[in-house]
Amino acid sequence: MTVIVMTGATAGIGAAAAARFSDARLIVGARDGRVPGAAMLPLDLASLASVRGFADAVVATLDGARIDALVLNAGGQRPDVAARSADGHELTFAVNHLAHYLLARLLLPQLAPGARIVITSSGTHDPAEGTPVPAPRHADAGMLADPGSDPRRDGSATTAGMRAYSASKLCNLMTARSLAALPEAAANGWIVTAYDPGLTPGTGLVRNQMWPVRALVWPLLPLLVPFRHGMNSLAAAGAGLAALATTTVPPAGRVYASLRKGVLTWPEPSVLARDDAAAAKLWADSAGMVGL
Repeated sequence: MTVIVMTGATAGIGAAAAARFSDARLIVGARDGRVPGAAMLPLDLASLASVRGFADAVVATLDGARIDALVLNAGGQRPDVAARSADGHELTFAVNHLAHYLLARLLLPQLAPGARIVITSSGTHDPAEGTPVPAPRHADAGMLADPGSDPRRDGSATTAGMRAYSASKLCNLMTARSLAALPEAAANGWIVTAYDPGLTPGTGLVRNQMWPVRALVWPLLPLLVPFRHGMNSLAAAGAGLAALATTTVPPAGRVYASLRKGVLTWPEPSVLARDDAAAAKLWADSAGMVGL
C-alpha cells in the first residue's frame, strides 16, 4: 500500500487532495481537525520541537514501512511580520519554510526508492507573474527570520506581511531545487516538485488576514475563476496536488509545476529561484536555524 505523509490536509487544497488518497495509507500532521481514514499525529509548525516530535511519531507509526510521498502543503499568510514562532522567528517564514525544511530533512531517511516530495509553493515568488502580492527581494534566511534586520524592509505592515509570504514561497521552491539536487535523490530516483496551485479561493490561506480580506475579498474570488488565467477551483488545485504526489511524471529536469486553468504546466521559476548560490546559502542557513 502506498504510504503518504502530509501536512495541510485538514482543509483547503490539502483536504481536496487527501480525499483522492483513499487507497493509500495516509499519515497527517495537524494541530486540529480530522481527515477521514488518516492516522492523525499532532504537529504545530510554529514549533521546531513539535516538528521533531512529529517526525519521531511518523517513524514509530511507519513501523519499518517506507514513505512513498511526502506532501508538504500547509501554509498561511499574515497581515504583518510582528508575530514570532516558538523559536523566535518571523511566523510566516517559520511555518511556511523552516518547519517544512526541517521535516523534509528529518524524514529523508524514511523515503522509499522512487518516492515523491511535493512542496506547495506559489507563483507569487516570481515578479514576472504580476500578482497583487509584492514579489520577494531575496531569500536571505537571517533577514526573513528577523525582518527588522533587513535594511530594505517595507514601511507598510501589510506590504511586509504579504512580501513575507511570497518570500517564504520562494524559499519553498529553492528548497525543492536543493532537495532534487541531493546525491541521494538521484541514487534513489526521488521525484521532487514545487507546486504552484495558482490563486485558489475557498482555502484557509487568509484565515489570519485582516477582516476585509477574509470577509469581503476572499468570498467573492470564486466568481472570477472562469475569467482569470492564474486562478483555479479548489477541486482542480487538489487534483493537481494529488497527481504530483502519486502519478504525474515531470518533464526531465523540471522541478516547478504551475497549475493553470486546471492543467499542470512546467514553466521556469523566477530568476532568483534559479540562483544556485542563493539556494545553497538558504539551505545552509536554514540548517543552522533548525539545529542540523
